[in-house]
Amino acid sequence: MYVPSETTRQLMSNQNNPARFRNKTLTAALAFLLGSLGAHRFYLYGPRDVWGWAHIAGTLLGIPGVMLLVASERASIPGWGLAVIGAVSLLSAFLAAIVYGLRPDAKWDAQFNPAFAGKRASGSGWTVIFVVIFSLLIGAFLLMTGLALSFQTYFESQVEAAKAISQ
Repeated sequence: MYVPSETTRQLMSNQNNPARFRNKTLTAALAFLLGSLGAHRFYLYGPRDVWGWAHIAGTLLGIPGVMLLVASERASIPGWGLAVIGAVSLLSAFLAAIVYGLRPDAKWDAQFNPAFAGKRASGSGWTVIFVVIFSLLIGAFLLMTGLALSFQTYFESQVEAAKAISQ
């Protein structure tokens, strides 16, 4: 039984649209700047991409979660749940920028630009390196900040519970 590859399925689904060249640097930059809104996914796969819409949904759920945490001084359990969903969307966008930026140009073209084989090739420069560096820097900072705040909140709640028991 013949099962078409992902690239073949994309080309078959876009028969009405001519194949377009997908730039690796632009994709990494979109993931870095607007990744939590799924911009990189929509650029690569079009408006029907489920994961692009999942990024938007995660961000839209994460914003009220963070607002609940701020309003309740980090005491809202639903706020934590929603904020984690938003954080996953944001951090996965930074990870996507790193993965796309570090992919070799030949592999990028083989996956996303097969119609341009031999005609046009990706040429990554310093811009994609800076996008990767800043994605790693900001993504790691946000991850560590989130972990520190969650552990601080947990330990503060344990201290309060111990005080309540001792009195």
